[in-house]
Amino acid sequence: MSLKKLIFATLFLFSIQQSFAQRNYDGYNFLGIQGGITFFDIITDDLVTQQKEGFTAGFTTRGAFRNDFDLIYGLSFQSASVGVEGRGLLGNTENIGYTIQGVQLNFLGSYNIIVKHLSLEFGPIFDINGKMKLEDDKYEDYILTGYNTLTAADIQDISKFNVRLAGGLTAGLEHFRVSAQYQYGVTNMLGSLNDKGLENEDFKGNSSTIVLAAVIYF
Repeated sequence: MSLKKLIFATLFLFSIQQSFAQRNYDGYNFLGIQGGITFFDIITDDLVTQQKEGFTAGFTTRGAFRNDFDLIYGLSFQSASVGVEGRGLLGNTENIGYTIQGVQLNFLGSYNIIVKHLSLEFGPIFDINGKMKLEDDKYEDYILTGYNTLTAADIQDISKFNVRLAGGLTAGLEHFRVSAQYQYGVTNMLGSLNDKGLENEDFKGNSSTIVLAAVIYF
C-alpha cells in the first residue's frame, strides 16, 4: 500500500468522523500537533538487540463518534533507534546503533473515561519506513553475534511496510494532553532479509515501541 493511498484513506475516514460529530449534540473535532520520545526494540531470536531512544512528531485529529467513543487519526514522522550486538576483527564486542526513519498513519478508537480529559485508546498503525541504517559506517564489517559471516551492513534492508497494534492511555485538559502508548508490530519487519542469500534465511522479528507524547489541540 502506497503512502498516497494511506493519506487518502485518512482524509476519507476523517470526513466520516466529522459527519458523525455534526449529528452529535456535544460533537467536537480537534486538530492537533503532537510530539514525543520513543523507546524502540525488535523482539527476535535471530539478533541480540538493545532498546534505544528516538522521537516522533506529527499531526493528529480527535472527534466525537458515538456515545463515549472518539475516533483519532494521525500522520507522523518517526525516527527510531535500536542497538544490535556484533564483534570486530579483534574480537571486541560492540552495541551497533541503527536508525529507522519513516511515516506512521494511525486509526484509533478512544473510549472516554472522562470526556475530553481521560481516555483509553486502541487500534492499528501503518508504518512506511526506510532502511535500518547504520549510524556509523565503521561498523559495516562487524560480524553479528551468533553468526560467522553475517555483517552489520547485511541487515539494513528491512521490510518497508509494517503494521502495528497500539494501546494506551491519554490524560489532560481539553486542548492539551499527554499520553503513554505501547505499539506491537504484528508483521515480520525482518522478513525482507530472507531473500538476500544471507547466512540466516529465516529471520523473524517484531517491533516493540513505547511512545511517551504530548499533543496540543486547536
